[in-house]
Amino acid sequence: MPDQAHGNAQGSCYHATMHEKTPPRPNIIWVFGDQHRAQAQGHAGDPNLRTPHMDRLTHEGVHFHRAVAGNPWCTPFRGSLLTSRYPHECVYRTPMRMDPSFPTIAHALTEHGYDTAWFGKWHLDGRSESEGRSAFHIIPRERRGGFQTWIGYENNNSQYDSYVHGHEANGAEVELYKLPGHETDALTDLLIDYVRGRKPGPEGQTKPFFAALSVQPPHDPYLPAPFPAIEPGGYGPPRSAGEVRLRPNVPDVDWVRRKALSGLPGYYHMIENLDFNLGRIRRALDRAGLAENTLIIFFSDHGDMHGSHGKFGKSVPWEESIRIPFSVGGGIPIYGRNTGKVDHPINHVDIAPTTLGLCGISKPDWMRGYDYSGFLNSKPEDRPDDAPESAFLQQTVRKFHPHGVDRPWRGVVTTDGWKYVCLEGQPMMLHNLNDDPYEQVNLAFHHVFHQQRSRLQECLADWISRTGDSFALPEL
Repeated sequence: MPDQAHGNAQGSCYHATMHEKTPPRPNIIWVFGDQHRAQAQGHAGDPNLRTPHMDRLTHEGVHFHRAVAGNPWCTPFRGSLLTSRYPHECVYRTPMRMDPSFPTIAHALTEHGYDTAWFGKWHLDGRSESEGRSAFHIIPRERRGGFQTWIGYENNNSQYDSYVHGHEANGAEVELYKLPGHETDALTDLLIDYVRGRKPGPEGQTKPFFAALSVQPPHDPYLPAPFPAIEPGGYGPPRSAGEVRLRPNVPDVDWVRRKALSGLPGYYHMIENLDFNLGRIRRALDRAGLAENTLIIFFSDHGDMHGSHGKFGKSVPWEESIRIPFSVGGGIPIYGRNTGKVDHPINHVDIAPTTLGLCGISKPDWMRGYDYSGFLNSKPEDRPDDAPESAFLQQTVRKFHPHGVDRPWRGVVTTDGWKYVCLEGQPMMLHNLNDDPYEQVNLAFHHVFHQQRSRLQECLADWISRTGDSFALPEL
């Protein structure tokens, strides 16, 4: 096993030392959807949808605009999210069962006096649809990640036909039952009920909580969500295909554009529904008297190509697949003081240690990622200078998706806006995202950029070596 704590690692692309933790113990809520690309938000400039609550969270809080899914695939991301281990050390394909002996963020928070709860998609128990519908699969309690409350499901690709099971904090088992209505709405109801149960009593709340809301939408099938026309923050009906504006990197090829336009109206509508439910959560926190001491971390497990570069789905290294939303807002530690944009590419392994850091808890030695809480618990001019200057990207196995990349690959993205990706023994792409955000000019084979390619390959080699990965890099 390689070095367990990146804080001990040295290298040209990574410099880290432990920084002092602050004592506050806020409540933390994770809110994340499936296949929600970072570009599909109002504040990101997408003209096809309204996301006022995501925009508010971003503008009031701290926004990591270069956040990435280090492995843009459902199960590997989730394993890394919960354990802060890289996919090749934990869960490297979908489907695959996460080793139940691995400690998770829930174990770490429970040890420090937090109530922990999970609501929604799990996708870490290795169930294949060939064995029967995963929505009906009962995950044993010992494989639920150590959460005190766990109400969820393994996997489900039917937003209007969702089932959950699990257990309550008091130990009572929750038998499998069908959620009413649309999945995102119903799972949000469960989270809101949990929040209401944490409303401070006459003497105030003494035990903080951590809760995760994990929803399948906007994952395909791209079906419109129900829409409230009157409620605050409500959104309207889905756009028609003729109203959708495609990204500039969707090629002018008839079948590609038709396929993209067939899915995007429903995709955008599900994101608007998720945004609406984010607003519901914030109102519930306010009504429960918890808004000032609760931080919301909003992100996604990976993106969705929707025709960009002629690709569809995930597991590919282009921006629409790897780039994810990542904003932290709400609560006393953020309001009016620590706001703005962060250039560092926070990765999936960094989310758990950052969450712990926001709770004043030091990263345990079994976590691999970097704790970015110093970027939120200090003013911009006082932010740490020891954060990684790059993030490690992986597709660890061949994936035979009909419109993806059917080879393993490795890559890096950097704070200064470069991306370099390799197939085994062969460069794949090199982009300067500062002047080519749509990745329309591949510089990997331009000899004039040989020095830049050498710098980034050295950085990638360092990540591979330091994390104990194995991958044949190309000759330069």
